Amino acid sequence: MLLARLADASAALAATRSRLAKRAVIAEVVSAADPTEMAVVVSHLSGALRQRRTGVGWAALGSLPDPAAEPGLTVAEVDDTFERIAALAGPGSAGRRADQVREVFARATAAEQPFLRALVFGEVRQGALDAVVQDGVAQAFGVPVAAVRRASMLLGSTPAVAAMLAAHRGDPDAGLADLAALTIRLGLPVRPMLAASAPDAVGAVAKSGLPAVVDTKLDGIRVQVHHGPDGTALFTRSLDEITDRLPEIVEAVQALPAVSLVLDGEVVGVGGDGRPLPFQVIASRTGSSLDPAAGRRQTPLRLFCFDVLHLDGEDLIDRPLSERDALLRRLIPADLLVPRTVADTVEQVQEAFDAAVAGGYEGAVVKDPAAPYAAGRRDSGWVKVKPRHTLDLAVIGAEWGYGRRQGKLSNLHLAARGADGELVMLGKTFKGLTDALLAWQTEEFPARESRRTKAAVFIDPPLVAEIAVDGVQRSTRYPGGVALRFARVLRYREDKTPDEIDTLATVLALHPVTDEGTDEGTDEGTDEGAAGTDGDATDRPPAG
Repeated sequence: MLLARLADASAALAATRSRLAKRAVIAEVVSAADPTEMAVVVSHLSGALRQRRTGVGWAALGSLPDPAAEPGLTVAEVDDTFERIAALAGPGSAGRRADQVREVFARATAAEQPFLRALVFGEVRQGALDAVVQDGVAQAFGVPVAAVRRASMLLGSTPAVAAMLAAHRGDPDAGLADLAALTIRLGLPVRPMLAASAPDAVGAVAKSGLPAVVDTKLDGIRVQVHHGPDGTALFTRSLDEITDRLPEIVEAVQALPAVSLVLDGEVVGVGGDGRPLPFQVIASRTGSSLDPAAGRRQTPLRLFCFDVLHLDGEDLIDRPLSERDALLRRLIPADLLVPRTVADTVEQVQEAFDAAVAGGYEGAVVKDPAAPYAAGRRDSGWVKVKPRHTLDLAVIGAEWGYGRRQGKLSNLHLAARGADGELVMLGKTFKGLTDALLAWQTEEFPARESRRTKAAVFIDPPLVAEIAVDGVQRSTRYPGGVALRFARVLRYREDKTPDEIDTLATVLALHPVTDEGTDEGTDEGTDEGAAGTDGDATDRPPAG
């Protein structure tokens, strides 16, 4: 299949909001793909290369070679090229990598180059999340989407499921039988169940119902534990293995009375006062350059379990949470369990939430005791509730959007007022921007433009916006030394001038920031990316 086919499909996906229309586009492409290239095609339709790490940085794509006149580059050739690039190492590898990048981009047309570039950096903005791709795969092969979702959870990969079904093209019953036969495999991480959001206890109960299980929401590293006769392995929310970086967690798991098990939980740092340590302290333990022994001395970590997916040869994901909880409590010591209560009223849910926040935790997760364990769409099974902090910050610039936001200024650069009166950048966000706000700021910014680059427009005087944030973490990316977590635009404050924005001191008062840790790790303990790590652009400097 030509890459041009996927570039066209991506443009079609970005041009519509209809889930049915997106599903049809995906199904058409999947139906046309050869079984040998199915996994690659579905991976690219999902907006990512198969190779999770290629070593290709922004500098390598700062300027692209002249495009090819006619389409000729195939999906398989792209995959082969980046497989070779990902394997490069040692002296001279940077130069060889750059040469191969230029070669593959020179074979791409003007329409294909932006799509390929977005694939490399995981920035394909086409509104086709994995759940939508699963819809399209199910339609293409004539199987229930629920079967595709369950299989994708067990294999940790929608492309792998599509490849299985492609082996039985024309025989959906045989493909469905293969999917139904899948079970949890020790050592192969399962896609984690995620939580929807609600603004408060009332909103959470409206989704989950009563009675409800209320877990304390921990701000740590989401960890999936696999333990069996062949050893113990720990995986992050993104399915990366970090076993060697958390030796004390491995020791705690190996002391449990089980032959084989798969647990879902959170690894949290606990201070001498028994209160949780800031997230960035814990995240530093996932850095590949960290000496595990040194990290262990610096940051005491503890595993808090909140679910069991497999126990002694039996998969439990289809059982209701109430049954899984009973098994979990018989298996796990109380000091390794997430604080949990069962609430029969909204008032009891609120009390549990208030107690969690007072204890220094992030909030609460309200759960339906009848819900099975299921990856995919965030629905009423789990609903998170967190307190909201708001700041009035200066909007000093915005980057041009991708996909549906093509041609509109989107990702906002946010700043607070420093002690010297100068503006100090704290991060970026596109979250919360409505179509009306996108249109308004795209017209407003040029009137205030002070300079621009290929990727962004900067303004002076800045605008003022009310921003909701979940906290502050230490960051080496910005001059203030901190970055906002989960920044969301609530509204522009036309009633305020830039002189009235919040100061850096006010921002720092929101959340304790220690001198330990950095933001170099991945935010594994949450269901979203940190401000600036997802959206229309990232915290990496824009190419060009």
